[in-house]
Amino acid sequence: MSLHKFFNTGIVTDERYLRHNTGDFHPESSRRLVSLYEMLLSEEMAGRFDRIEPRSASYEELSSIHLPSYIDRVASTAGNKPTYLDPDTIASADSFEASIFAAGGLINAVDAVMAARVRNAFAFVRPPGHHAQSDRSGGFCIFNNIAIAAAYARTTYRLGRILIVDWDLHHGNGTQNTFYKDPGILYFSTHQYPLYPGSGSIEEIGIEEGTGYTVNVPLSKGQGDAEYLSVFRRILEPVACEYKPQLILLSAGFDICAKDLLGGMKVTSRGFTALTRVLLDIAEKCCQGRLVATLEGGYNVDIMTHSIKAVLMEMSGMTITSPCSLDTIQQSAGPSVQKVIDKIIKRIQPYWKVF
Repeated sequence: MSLHKFFNTGIVTDERYLRHNTGDFHPESSRRLVSLYEMLLSEEMAGRFDRIEPRSASYEELSSIHLPSYIDRVASTAGNKPTYLDPDTIASADSFEASIFAAGGLINAVDAVMAARVRNAFAFVRPPGHHAQSDRSGGFCIFNNIAIAAAYARTTYRLGRILIVDWDLHHGNGTQNTFYKDPGILYFSTHQYPLYPGSGSIEEIGIEEGTGYTVNVPLSKGQGDAEYLSVFRRILEPVACEYKPQLILLSAGFDICAKDLLGGMKVTSRGFTALTRVLLDIAEKCCQGRLVATLEGGYNVDIMTHSIKAVLMEMSGMTITSPCSLDTIQQSAGPSVQKVIDKIIKRIQPYWKVF
C-alpha cells in the first residue's frame, strides 16, 4: 500500500481563496491560508493528503440557504472596489468568486467523503461562513459554507440525520438559525459567552419539530483542553451516538487557541487533537468515518497553523490518541465547567434518552 493511499484524508486548497482581499489590518486575512498552505507543503506533510479540487457553488446551491436578493447583492461586488457588506465583512473585487468556491469546495469535500474516495476531509477555504444568514453577511462570513454543504448532502444523498459541530470561539448564529426548526440537522456549539454575536444560550434548543436538536454550550473565558474535552465526552458523544448521524460536519474555528487575537480561551494543539479524536470515534461508530471539516476562525496565524497540523495528523492516522490519553487530559477539568455541563444535561434531558 502506498503512503499516499494510507493517509486517506482529503484537503481542499486553492489560490482563489487568497484573493479575497480584506486589507492589511483585518484579522481574517489571506495570511491565514498562506501559512496553512506552506505547512501543507512542508517535508513532514507534503504528499500525505489527497487534494480535492474545488468548484463554484451553483446559484441553486447557494439559494438553498440564502435569498436570491442577497446572492445578487454579493455578486454585484465582483470586479468592483472593496465595499463593506456589514461593519465587519469586506467584499473585494474577487470576494464573490472566492465565496462561491469556498462553498463549492466544501461541497466537493462532502462528495469525496460520501463516495469513499477519502476517509475524511478538511476544506481550507475563506471567507468563513457560520455567521452568514439567509439575507445577510456577518462576522467576516459571506455565504454559510457549512449550511450550504449540509443542505446539498441531504438532497443529493438523501440523508436524514446530519450532525454539525461548531467549536469556533463565536457562536454560529447563521447555522443555528438556518436549522432551528429542523430535526434532520443536529447543531452542537461550544463558544465563549457572552461574546459576538450574543446568541447561543443554554435555553436555545430549537423550536417546533427541531426542539432538542440544537445544543449550545456557552463557556466563560479561560477554558482549556480539559474543559472542552469534558464537554465533548459528557454531552456531545452520548447525544451524537443516540442521534446516529449519517455525516458529521465540523465548523473548525481555531480562535479558541491560547493567545488568539480575538479570543480568551486556552485550547492547545493537544486539545484540538483530543477533540478531533472524539469526533473521529463518533464518525467510526455512526457513519463509516464520514467527517468533513471546514475552516472558520483563528487569528493567531502561527498557533492556528500548528493546531491545524495536529488536527490533520489525527484525521489521517499519523497520530492516534488513545482513550487513556483522553482520560488524562479530561481529569484536570475545573469545577465551573462541570456545573455548566450539568445545567445543559438537565435542559436537554427531556429530548435525549441517554441522559
